[in-house]
Amino acid sequence: MAWFVFIRSPQTGDLLAAMVVLSLGISSEIGTLKFFYTFVYINKVQKIVKDYLECDSLIVPGSRFSGNLLRALRNVKKRAIVYWLVIIINGITYVTKPMFMRGRHHMEDRYVIYGLEPMFESPNYEFAYFLMTAGLCFICYPPANVTVFLIVVVGYTEAQMLALSKELLHLWTDANEHYQKNINQHETTLINAQASKNKIINDYVRYRLKEIIKMHAFNIHLVRQVEFVFRGAIAIGYVFLTLGLIAELLGGLENTYLQIPFALIQVAVDCYTGQKVTDASLIFERAVYDCKWENFDKMNMKTVLLLLQNSQKTMTISAGGITMLNFSCLMSVIKSIYSAYTTLRTTMK
Repeated sequence: MAWFVFIRSPQTGDLLAAMVVLSLGISSEIGTLKFFYTFVYINKVQKIVKDYLECDSLIVPGSRFSGNLLRALRNVKKRAIVYWLVIIINGITYVTKPMFMRGRHHMEDRYVIYGLEPMFESPNYEFAYFLMTAGLCFICYPPANVTVFLIVVVGYTEAQMLALSKELLHLWTDANEHYQKNINQHETTLINAQASKNKIINDYVRYRLKEIIKMHAFNIHLVRQVEFVFRGAIAIGYVFLTLGLIAELLGGLENTYLQIPFALIQVAVDCYTGQKVTDASLIFERAVYDCKWENFDKMNMKTVLLLLQNSQKTMTISAGGITMLNFSCLMSVIKSIYSAYTTLRTTMK
């Protein structure tokens, strides 16, 4: 790609071909960066997986928390499947497109591989087609799986926050139900004993709050570890997205209609994932305040206050620690891309 864009195209004067091939080369590296980052930080990635499995092992199967967690994880699973299918189907469409056209065609007819001219004569044609197909497999399949991994692990934290929020909202009700079960078992000694009632209820609340605080802190730690591993790849991916989409727009939508969704969805899904985990964190914060803490004893009130302070540190995923990944960030990037495109288009004209 570098040879074609910076050496061959200036010689031929074909600026359109240079823009199309440049957009192909840049967009191809967005997901590949995450793939290489996974190998660079393979030990940390394995530690993240181990910690998530350890966190999951603390959940009691069949409990209300487990049911709420699984319901939230179904949405995460759908999100990951849709992304994976879009990337893979886009790649399959790109590979098979020449097969449904008359005559000999490559995936990009303007592109010339170094040392394989003329590109449409045998055996250059077959060899070039094989190289492009192999390259496309690497561009689509491994990076798609790495991004799905990112969606799943961050989505698990999102699901945990939503499930913990419901546990907090039911905390006071659960404590009273626990007291009723306890008094039925010890009716002769505990009946009409208000002090014992308050003690039983608040002991239960204290125990549950400690569990929730532990799970909340664990998830904060896990999200920070995921961000540490992938934030560099996401930041560079944003730079590549901007350059790639500008080149795609300059190359013309009729020439790059398959490249734009491929590039855009890779970064859009990161923003969507970051937005969802932030939303779940805000839901958890509101649930802490709505847990009927005014009925607790002073010690439990102090614990709730500590949890509220911790929950106000909203969970986020960042691009290189510079900008938070959310819908506002995505809209800002798209706006910047369009502004740069219109400026360059006017200059070229």
